[in-house]
Amino acid sequence: MLLLALGFVALGIWQVQRRAWKLDLIERVEAGTRAAPIPAPGPPQWPGLDVRGSEYRRVAATGRFLHDRETLVQAVTVRGAGFWVLTPLRTAQGTIMVNRGFVPSDRRDPASRAAGQLGGSVTVIGLIRATEPKGGFLRTNDPAGRRWYSRDVAAIAAAQGVGPAAPFFIDADATPNPGGWPVGGLTVLRFNNNHLVYAFTWFALAGISLAAFFLLWRRKPA
Repeated sequence: MLLLALGFVALGIWQVQRRAWKLDLIERVEAGTRAAPIPAPGPPQWPGLDVRGSEYRRVAATGRFLHDRETLVQAVTVRGAGFWVLTPLRTAQGTIMVNRGFVPSDRRDPASRAAGQLGGSVTVIGLIRATEPKGGFLRTNDPAGRRWYSRDVAAIAAAQGVGPAAPFFIDADATPNPGGWPVGGLTVLRFNNNHLVYAFTWFALAGISLAAFFLLWRRKPA
């Protein structure tokens, strides 16, 4: 019972620490999404960039979309099932993958959304997102078969032959594209924060274990 109590206390403390981390994350994300955009990190910053620490920071990048190298990544959004359109943006500093937004299955063919295939120099404003290596839940990316379940920046850049790319991608904001597709601004910014409930649960179990210990300890042999 004492060992159980110690274990439950440790789990409760861990949940308190997780709650502090989650609150800091929420505050950082809210501040980042409200801030004015800053230039996206360039190649000199990429090797030492803390992508996780920079995630959800609002940035801007100017360049030219390589529409012939776009990649469709399976997605489920508030608009239903479909695909993210991940397109390389060739900038003066280097290549950055941009999640331009969502398209339904009947818009996967670029010809069905030709108006949104912006040409010339464009400026993208959005949020830094961390790469998603290997694949999705129980589904591995298949570059040879062009089946993608996660936004794995390095693998997609290699498959599309666009050379070294930034170790992050940009989730484009909700600025409308001509023709209405792709639809940007669908970044999920809701973070579950049930850690306090979990902490109370573990501490309560620790208390029950201690009470059981004292009852057993005080119990006299028959």
